Amino acid sequence: MSETVPPGVRAAEIAALIDHAILKPELTRAEVDADLDLAARYRIFSVCVRPSDVAHAVERLAGSGVAVGTVIGFPHGTTSTQTKVAEARQALSDGAVELDMVLNIGRLRSGLLDDVEADVAAVVEAAGDHVVKVILETAYLDDAQIEAGSKAAERAGAAFVKTSTGFAGGGATIPHVTLMRASVGPDVQVKASGGVRDLDTLLEMRALGITRFGTSATATILDDAAAREAGGSGTGASDDSSY
Repeated sequence: MSETVPPGVRAAEIAALIDHAILKPELTRAEVDADLDLAARYRIFSVCVRPSDVAHAVERLAGSGVAVGTVIGFPHGTTSTQTKVAEARQALSDGAVELDMVLNIGRLRSGLLDDVEADVAAVVEAAGDHVVKVILETAYLDDAQIEAGSKAAERAGAAFVKTSTGFAGGGATIPHVTLMRASVGPDVQVKASGGVRDLDTLLEMRALGITRFGTSATATILDDAAAREAGGSGTGASDDSSY
């Protein structure tokens, strides 16, 4: 492990790349609040919360500068397009500013790309000016499907393509994020999620052009960054296996 943060990368800049995941179904309100307070303390870019927690998160984080996002069609992507649109509209009404939607994985694997694109496009339309990130769930896909799904999301107007939900038994890998970055144009960003649990992984992916990271290991990553920035050796990798 390197002893310092690379030149031009500082803890505050890394914090601005993080969407802190608060998505486990079993979380209590007290546990959600602890994570929201952590997000405010570290001044990260955003939290990604369960749809039923959006309004509460917006209220608790008011004035913190931390944005609130949520998930659509999560985690399987198999709800109808109409349901996804309704979820999106409700989330935006509750105060969410970004939407991470799961595309229809089975239809992508079936080669039904027109259906996949239409599903995404309907959510993008409902979101208006708000950011939509499209989750491919790369653990279930081969390279050709990852490329096809990324391109379908781009055609549908998505702002980001994203690797994973964190619930499929696999997460972001260097080969997958590299392929996704190569599959879309410069106006579409790539979010890595699932398995991003330490600073070195984040920095390696950032160097490949990944601009957002979904993780629940926020404290570990940013404490390590701050320690290295101050000249220490850092705290090492987290054992947190979620998201």
